[in-house]
Amino acid sequence: MNEKQLKIQKLKKEKDAVILAHYYVTGDVQAIADYVGDSFYLSQVAEKVEAQKIVMCGVRFMGESAKILNPNKTVLLPAPNADCPMAHMATVEQIEKMRTQYDDLAVVCYVNSTAELKMHADVCVTSANALKIVKALPNHNIFFIPDENLGRFVAAQIPEKHFIFNDGFCPTHAFLTAKDVQAAKEKHPHAPVLVHPECRPEVTA
Repeated sequence: MNEKQLKIQKLKKEKDAVILAHYYVTGDVQAIADYVGDSFYLSQVAEKVEAQKIVMCGVRFMGESAKILNPNKTVLLPAPNADCPMAHMATVEQIEKMRTQYDDLAVVCYVNSTAELKMHADVCVTSANALKIVKALPNHNIFFIPDENLGRFVAAQIPEKHFIFNDGFCPTHAFLTAKDVQAAKEKHPHAPVLVHPECRPEVTA
């Protein structure tokens, strides 16, 4: 470790802090983190750690999630301006409008969203458990926010329910096209194709 990393390690012990880092942060940050993983894993860890201060090396909604799960702990964001564009691609006004238009409505909110959206939703889901949770809901009408692609992935497997979407998306995952996948398969014909459900339907298909 370099001098800065050693200093951070020392401060971490002095301040009773734990460092959580998302996979997306750079290697030098991951090297000093106590836990590294995706947003769902980090939220699980945040709920269990004993340290009184949580340093969340990730985007803003991850820090908000950690605070929701640990209201009595201090949650610090080293980069408070780091944000996820998709987290803001739905609004409370949209939710309120849908509640007036549909009876028997469940608002399902992907965890990659702001604390404000989560507060107005009926249930929050991850990409890993969205299908299981939505299938178990008694509601027929599902307003899935903010990611339309993940919502359509879930909807395709639960045809008996009626889904409503807004036009939210992850810019990075949406950048990938079916042509990109085809080109990769032609170059590596024996390689399996792994796709995140935040990708476009043409890719997940």
